[in-house]
Amino acid sequence: MASTYLSKTFSSAGNRKIFTISMWLKRSKLGSNYILSQGTDSNNNTAISFNGSDQLNIWDYQSAWKLRLYTTQVFKDTNAWYHIVLAVDTTQATSSNRAKLYVNGTQVTDFGTETYPTQNTELKFNSTDQTIIGNYVSGTSYYDGLMAHIHVIDGTAYAASTFGETDSSSGIWKPKTAPSVT
Repeated sequence: MASTYLSKTFSSAGNRKIFTISMWLKRSKLGSNYILSQGTDSNNNTAISFNGSDQLNIWDYQSAWKLRLYTTQVFKDTNAWYHIVLAVDTTQATSSNRAKLYVNGTQVTDFGTETYPTQNTELKFNSTDQTIIGNYVSGTSYYDGLMAHIHVIDGTAYAASTFGETDSSSGIWKPKTAPSVT
């Protein structure tokens, strides 16, 4: 059972309207696992997690839902690496362009729950609240698995192709070990 995580509280906030989070994950345990979270408590937080049904959930809650993307797809393969990219740009006019989720290079468009931020909303990501990798803000649900190539980019919403590419021989999505990001 996992019992460790990383945390950091930044002294100043980054761009809370435009950012990208990219990470590679390999699950060791199915069920509820928190990958990344930031906030102060259950009424003021944001998170990327797997729920009890092994679906990927992304949300931002600040006394009301600002962002909720809950996939219908399940992620039960504990032998596979998953590349997850969340590209956010709340300045976009079209609501579905304000938050884009990619898994293994493909944009996810089928959600069981789908709430996009209103235009120009500042989300909790990149705030000065504690950022936690591998647990929830309340410290109740450790991530059990491997993580690699975690990138948080402030001020730019990148597509998954910035961080990964399809291997020409195997057809498998693989990481770019030195992505060109600003």
